[in-house]
This record gives sequence, structure tokens and C-alpha cells, in this order.
Amino acid sequence: MDGTPRRSRRESRRAVVRSLLSAAFLVAVYYLLPLDSAFTAGTILGLVGGIVAVALLLSWQIRKISLSQRPELRAVEALGTTLPLYLLLFATTYFLMDHSAPDSFSEPLSRSDALYFTVTVFSTVGFGDISPRSEPARLLATGQMTMNLLLVGLAVRLLVSAVEQGRSRQDAPEAEGRSGGTPDAP
Repeated sequence: MDGTPRRSRRESRRAVVRSLLSAAFLVAVYYLLPLDSAFTAGTILGLVGGIVAVALLLSWQIRKISLSQRPELRAVEALGTTLPLYLLLFATTYFLMDHSAPDSFSEPLSRSDALYFTVTVFSTVGFGDISPRSEPARLLATGQMTMNLLLVGLAVRLLVSAVEQGRSRQDAPEAEGRSGGTPDAP
């Protein structure tokens, strides 16, 4: 691994730029998709399928992080894709719910309002201006809160473990080189 400071800064900048571009692309898709379908059982199935897809994506990314030459940067990129995708799944669901049942929330939701509400629920700052009114909206918000706890607790722990595994995998050859390159005979 070439660890020159200049190369390291360049790789860091690239990772941040790729993460920002990935998030920007996902947000653009959210705003450009024609979301005129009704909120149905299919919407919930789509949300569940999307969450499964996010879990599979995260699982794949964790493996890539543990094998990466720069596991910390790979973890930043993983979060730059996974978190926006997760949040946009819920924003889409809230938007469709509000348009199918306008009394679901304390005020009508635009796409921006649905995204704002999603981030409000995710960040646990509470409900002030927009709140769920209907039972399905409250159940959906409760489901998101539960998934948020899992995402923050489990996914972050898995990402940190993958970074640690990637670091230790890189340190192993260096330690062998310092000890003469051959392990002690049994």
C-alpha cells in the first residue's frame, strides 16, 4: 500500500466525491421518478423488498470493506450509498401514502416534505410540524423507527468490524515481514 500523504488525500477526496455523487444521484432519481401510483399492499411489499435490497447491498459492501486496501474509505462510500437509499425508500412510501390518504399526516406532503419527515424520524428529533395522524401512518413511522435502531446499531457495528478486519488483514503481512517471514515451526 502506497501511503504517501498526497496519495492518501487524493484517495480520500475521491471517496468523498463518489459518496456525494452517489447520494445526489439517488436524490435526483427520487425527485424525477413518476410517483403517481396509489399506496397499496404492493407499496409495503416494495418497501420491504427495498429494505431487503439495502441489507443485501450492505452485506456485499461489508465484504468489500474487509478486503479493501483502504477499508475506512470504502466504509465512507458504503454509507454514502446505503443511507440515502434507505431514507429515500421511506420518503417514497410516505409520499405515496399521503397522496392516497391525504389525512395520513398533519399536512399534505410534497416530495421534499416526505424526505424531511423521513429524516426527522431517522434523526429522532421528534415531530413538530409534520406528524402521522392515521393508524397506518403511525405504524409505518414506528416501523421506520425500529428499522432505524437496527440500521444504526447492527449495520454500524458490522461496518466497523469490517474496517477492523481489513486493517488487521493488511497488518498481518507487515508483521510477518518483521519477524523474518516464516512462522515458527510447531
